[in-house]
Amino acid sequence: MHLSRYLKRYPCPERPGHLLLFSTRTAAIAIVPEKTVADMERGIISSATGETLSRLGFLVPDTDAEAEEVRRFFTMFNQQRTLATIIAVLNMDCNLACTYCFEGGLKGERYMNTETAERLVSFLDQRYLAEGVSLNLDFYGGEPLLSMDLIRLIATRLTELAGARGLSCSFGMVSNGTLLTGEVAQELASLGVRGVQVTLDGTRENHNRFRPFVSGRGSFDVIVRNLLESCDLLDISIVCNYTEENYCEFPLLLDYLLEVGLTPERLVAVNFAPISQIGADALPPEFNDGCASHNLPWVHESQLFLRQEALNRGYGVAKLRPPLCMVELANDLVVTHDGELYKCPAFMGRKGLAVGTLEEGVTDYRDSHRLDIWENEECFNCEYLPFCYGGCRLSRLVQTGEIAGVDCRRDYYEASLEQYVQQEMANSSRKR
Repeated sequence: MHLSRYLKRYPCPERPGHLLLFSTRTAAIAIVPEKTVADMERGIISSATGETLSRLGFLVPDTDAEAEEVRRFFTMFNQQRTLATIIAVLNMDCNLACTYCFEGGLKGERYMNTETAERLVSFLDQRYLAEGVSLNLDFYGGEPLLSMDLIRLIATRLTELAGARGLSCSFGMVSNGTLLTGEVAQELASLGVRGVQVTLDGTRENHNRFRPFVSGRGSFDVIVRNLLESCDLLDISIVCNYTEENYCEFPLLLDYLLEVGLTPERLVAVNFAPISQIGADALPPEFNDGCASHNLPWVHESQLFLRQEALNRGYGVAKLRPPLCMVELANDLVVTHDGELYKCPAFMGRKGLAVGTLEEGVTDYRDSHRLDIWENEECFNCEYLPFCYGGCRLSRLVQTGEIAGVDCRRDYYEASLEQYVQQEMANSSRKR
């Protein structure tokens, strides 16, 4: 047995004579005596210990075979996967006037019509359900709750079609929360919608400054009231979008959530996303986890700080694990209000990045999206490859004008991963 190529070793201050091991391939973490690690390097290990460490991904029979498995990960994953995640953009309209709206010129009174919704259902049935692939569909916008009639149509029809084939069909939603009353939440639950992600941008003053209604009125109190009405009916997660200037104030929001009764047991998670712009392009905060903003110097400090503040108060947070970019996932698609197909929400409306339409189907996007972007010796020899796979294509696009080329994350992981791992271990020990 050999030490994995994708093994990181960090000091363990709480346990002298021990190391903190982390696998970038499996995301497993363990505290192991330094002597055991030294024995592993010499190939001396008991069968019981070796079996455990192999299961965690720290030991492998053949490092070359392990590297080949990492290189072929998406090929094998896509061959075995029997689930498709679809983001259905029901409209490009919104009742808020967020100061950082990433939709830019796309925003407006553009709605999916009934004909397109029925075509979407037919497309998903023929492309996925008929082939034995279950569906996870997220309603998105704009504000998806402005298209409640389409949510009813799509959810009802897909649930019927999936059930007839013995498959599952689950639904989620990204919403600004202003229309998510208890009554609406009850109906969504009856339609099979489970998870809803809602945005709160800090305390009342900060949130209302960044996310007012179109009229200019603040939206904070309306959203909090709706969350209290709906959090026991749906699996609610909150995403807090922050800037370099205001992130230190967000613990006050966490305290407020506890005070009003939006406690950890009533929320799935509280996560944080930096609001950032690269060049002239704003990143969609809902989808920038693992994306371009992480290479900005201030993001490392803010993410660790806010994640720890949420953990200190008992809230769930996003797990430390390799991100799976939907560009690499063969089944996953974004369907726009007018029936165009994309491989990433941030690509919507960008010239040359549509991958088909509901009428035509999916075209070959291997070259246009550079699916081989990370297939080079530098990436193959990097221990962070399973956590990166060439980085974010959007980041590369807006920085250089083209997707070609790697958006390297080595500096980010070198600066932050050890602290994330220590944070995970400390939180795990606290729970025990």
